[in-house]
Amino acid sequence: MHDDGVAAMREPTYLILVALGAGERHGYGITQDVADLSEGAVKLGAGTLYGALDRLVDEGLVTATRTETVDGRLRRYYALTEQGGTAVRAETRHRLSVARTAAAQLGIAGGMA
Repeated sequence: MHDDGVAAMREPTYLILVALGAGERHGYGITQDVADLSEGAVKLGAGTLYGALDRLVDEGLVTATRTETVDGRLRRYYALTEQGGTAVRAETRHRLSVARTAAAQLGIAGGMA
């Protein structure tokens, strides 16, 4: 829980929302963005990704925008909702605050190593 009483986001959820913050993406694009954002630490399988996207749609943070067929395969696109954008920005501010405090406590000059 954050100080404001809002539950902290799990890392995969946060990274999915950050990936969608750059604009509409299809599932494979989200997976690639999450891997890039996490420097390869988070690799989402299809089941995990689509389960998370279904949950985020149900929570009103993400919306399915369109589908298209590419090389005989269905490709579904997703985008952040206004509520999703607000949530991921709040989580990012929280994570930045924690990182700044941690850097100061650990004596990391300028907050970065």
